[in-house]
Amino acid sequence: MWYKILIFAVTCLLTYIFKKSQETGPSKFKFYFNFFVFYFTTSCVAAVMWPYFLLSPKNVRNAKVAVGLLKHVTKLYGLQWHLKDGHILAEDRGAVIVSNHQSSLDILGMFNIWEVVDKLAAIAKKELFYIWPFGLSAYLAGVVFIDRSNAKVAYKQLKMTSDVMVKNKTKIWLFPEGTRNKDYTKLLPFKKGAFNIAVAAQVPIIPVVFSPYYFINKEKYIFNKGHIVIQCLEPISTVGRTMNDVPELINQVHEKMSIAYKEISKEVVNSLPSDYPFSLVG
Repeated sequence: MWYKILIFAVTCLLTYIFKKSQETGPSKFKFYFNFFVFYFTTSCVAAVMWPYFLLSPKNVRNAKVAVGLLKHVTKLYGLQWHLKDGHILAEDRGAVIVSNHQSSLDILGMFNIWEVVDKLAAIAKKELFYIWPFGLSAYLAGVVFIDRSNAKVAYKQLKMTSDVMVKNKTKIWLFPEGTRNKDYTKLLPFKKGAFNIAVAAQVPIIPVVFSPYYFINKEKYIFNKGHIVIQCLEPISTVGRTMNDVPELINQVHEKMSIAYKEISKEVVNSLPSDYPFSLVG
């Protein structure tokens, strides 16, 4: 008797969740549920994978195994990631990748192009390490956690990473805006950490630009299907540059990325139906 009641209750709950998750208009439930699915799935994969990562701890190759599973979460959302000029990322060399930062979904975008980049070490804030099992699994997969409140320690950690980057031809990925940008009309100013590392290691900077997440609006609780263009720009050499050149380098990269951002924003928005209720403020 109780077994049948439980089955009926679970069926009703799952039916309710499915219907709410299929809504296309504003929905507080769907908005937070979609992010919950991403975080929950990531935690489950991390819990299963970290013992395997112990066989070769802090090896960036470990991440490819987990990413190969997690990238399929994007299908649940109906998101399409379109990578342009991916051959730039595929070249076997050490480099610093810099990209704009709009949402935690940027990580899902990285998952969908990770295989192209191949050897990649992501940089994350120290606080994420304490979210277990994700933090432990990420650490064993080569993610570098930095303390942004202590510039000297953070720089030392990045310097150690840059040595590995050069020696093993590994790329490191940073978000120079330093925080999530909720204004999808422009890029925030860049911090200098990523550029200091590139100049110190004399490796190129590869700008990567994500088109705006027009399908997400936290204020209105909108999370719909969407199309994201990921544009890789030509590498910018740092050979011969010194720390005195960093401000100029930052301006150069910011300008190139801003131009590309406006171009792909126009491309994505113009492809939407005329009555699409999009917003460029997330």
